Amino acid sequence: MDRKKVAIVVGSKSDIGIAEKAETVLREFEIEFLTQVISAHRNPNKIRNFASEIGKNGIGVIIAIAGLSAHLPGVLASLATVPVIGVPVGCGPLKGKDALYSIVQMPYGIPAVSVGIDNAGNAALFAIEILAINDSALNEKMKMYRKQFGDDE
Repeated sequence: MDRKKVAIVVGSKSDIGIAEKAETVLREFEIEFLTQVISAHRNPNKIRNFASEIGKNGIGVIIAIAGLSAHLPGVLASLATVPVIGVPVGCGPLKGKDALYSIVQMPYGIPAVSVGIDNAGNAALFAIEILAINDSALNEKMKMYRKQFGDDE
């Protein structure tokens, strides 16, 4: 089965270190991905263009990493019709709580989910689970991966 790609979008170059956590997990599962730096505030036309090309690029899930007001996940969710997983970045005076609240308080009709602050690894795992819904081989690989966290009893 042709797997879809995951797009990782960071709002700032300073968030690349967080993105690398997701990239590591996606590589482990041999999932194609692309990483982009696009600010929702500084580059609204670029984010619009990126979102309009999602279907053509085979993207099935977006991981959006942003700090402070964290508008990036919400903007992408408003422009795209694929699942958006927000990763709040633990920066600023509120250490990521503002970003977390911004992502989880999306208005009805424009859903975005959030993982914990700086937890891009879990975002990647959730993206893989979404892709695995229609990919039995990927689903089996996820089951094997999960066994390392299970109880042997």
